[in-house]
This record gives sequence, C-alpha cells and structure tokens, in this order.
Amino acid sequence: MEILFAPPVTFLIYLLLVAILSGVGRLLAGPSHPNAAKSSIYASGEEPLPGAPVPGYRPFFKVALFFAVLHLGVIVLASGGASAGPVLYLVGLMTALVALILG
Repeated sequence: MEILFAPPVTFLIYLLLVAILSGVGRLLAGPSHPNAAKSSIYASGEEPLPGAPVPGYRPFFKVALFFAVLHLGVIVLASGGASAGPVLYLVGLMTALVALILG
C-alpha cells in the first residue's frame, strides 16, 4: 500500500485520471462547429472599437512589485528579533513602498 504514495507512482496515477477526465470531457462537449463569432474578441456582447489601445502591463507590474516588497518585508520583519534593526528596516520598507506608489 505504501507504493501508492511514492511520487512517481502517484504522478502516473494522476496522469491517468487526468487523461480519463479529459476524454470524458471531450465526449460530453460534442463536435465543434467553428465560426467567426466563436473566434472573435469577447467584449461583454459589444463590438470591439477599431484601433482601441490595448492596455499595457506597466500598472500590473507596479502593483505586483508593491505586494512583493510588502510581503517579503513582512516575512523579514517576522523572522527578526526585538531590536533596533527591524525598526530601521521598517522605515526603509515604508520609504520604498511610498516611492513605489508615487513613482
């Protein structure tokens, strides 16, 4: 029974289950009928504007970097002891986050 919990055996079992579920899903889905409406851009039922600008990833990276700095800073603070070092680190962390928000 312990052989079932070995990583390679478990991986093969999961791979088999995924293949079975994928096959059943394909049978339930039925045949596909491609047309222009299925391959067009979905915009809540509205026609897409011609030449509309595509938003970039810059705002996303700003938010992602903010949360990465915040979470890693909290982990570092939580792993430190009670001394003056974490207080200085916290001031530097808050300064970095303010600079990230403003800039």
